Amino acid sequence: QVQLVESGGGLAQPGGSLRLSCAAAGSPFINDWSWYRQAPGDQREMVAKITRDGRRTYSDSVKGRFTISTDSAKNTAYLHMNSLKPADAAVYYCNVHVPTTTGRPLEVWGQGTLVTVSS
Repeated sequence: QVQLVESGGGLAQPGGSLRLSCAAAGSPFINDWSWYRQAPGDQREMVAKITRDGRRTYSDSVKGRFTISTDSAKNTAYLHMNSLKPADAAVYYCNVHVPTTTGRPLEVWGQGTLVTVSS
């Protein structure tokens, strides 16, 4: 019903910037958008979230450096990453919640996009 396609990952130098994209195909009704990341051997962690009313939440490790945003016309979310650190290297996953007729929101994940930070 809903499919998320991620793009924008790649190689950045420490202190550099990248912009990740998450395009949603399917339902136009999305309750919230989130970005998660997972490095090898680590647990998956939430780094940014934006709700339908525009409220944004960030993990302490990325506050002041990352910005989550959405483009309603394109049904796409973005993660602008600035001042990148080696600790930011991970696979980044887009996540959304979609309302259903049963009342229980459906959770959908993107395929992941790899971010590498190295000199």
